[in-house]
Amino acid sequence: MEKANQTTVKEFIFLGFSSLQNLQVLLFVFILSIYMLSLMGNFLIIIIVLAEPLLHTPMYFFLGNLSFLEIWYTSVTVPKLLANFLSRSITITVSGCVTQYYFFFSLGATECFLLAVMAYDRYLAICSPLRYTTIMNHRLCFHLSASSWVGGFLSPLLPTILISQLSFCGPQKINHFFCDSDPIFKLSCSDTYIQEAIGYTCSSVVILSSFLLTMSSYVNIIANIVKLTSAKARKKTFSTCASHLTVVTIYYGTIIFTYVRPPSTYSFGLGKVVSVFYCVITPLLNPLIYTLRNKDVKKAIWKSFTRMRR
Repeated sequence: MEKANQTTVKEFIFLGFSSLQNLQVLLFVFILSIYMLSLMGNFLIIIIVLAEPLLHTPMYFFLGNLSFLEIWYTSVTVPKLLANFLSRSITITVSGCVTQYYFFFSLGATECFLLAVMAYDRYLAICSPLRYTTIMNHRLCFHLSASSWVGGFLSPLLPTILISQLSFCGPQKINHFFCDSDPIFKLSCSDTYIQEAIGYTCSSVVILSSFLLTMSSYVNIIANIVKLTSAKARKKTFSTCASHLTVVTIYYGTIIFTYVRPPSTYSFGLGKVVSVFYCVITPLLNPLIYTLRNKDVKKAIWKSFTRMRR
């Protein structure tokens, strides 16, 4: 009877980092700077990969996909976070919240699959160099990339449909800066057991399966590198996959900590801080790591700038 008398909530209010009132302007400038650098860095990688024939290889094809994904991945959440620093009342409709949830988890799942595909590409290049160009042809590259995107956007479809059927009667304040799963469940006046169980299962399956596939590729890569007799050859071989391994370690470390755990252990304060890392910081680290540690990319960027100056 009490629930029947409650008003149905039609929009939510993001709390963001409202507890840090004295740091709002500083945080806005910091996050905005990272966001702009991330967009420019990922756009630069896409342009360089498309323009430079030297980079028309499977590894850079997947890197271009990853950069394209990172642009959208960070743009799903960061604009609302920035707006939240400038205003105390940033709202989003319930349908808009569910939509944001879907695209955030779709792009996150796609990134997991792409990182696994990139690890498989490095495995073939290092462990089967003579057969690499035959196996990793243009057709397989396209199929692997398309499968990552399709699989990523299908993975959270069922949890999203179930969440869209929840009722919200108040309160309407989301203790986060975007529509993450746990804050949404916290606000619902419906029984969320099924939604939580299916959402937790789907995220765990996607994250752990792609992580195990990625790690299995690297176990084989490391085993192959150890067999090399020359220290110089081992260093050169490992350098070809060091950038990708760095990205994998950072990304999976944060999302496993956040999403592969029982829902009851969720901490809103810690969750927001960790979310900033994989929503804001990681998309910037990807172009930085791949450019600073990759001679081919640096060479291609230098060639492009040289042509522009002529």
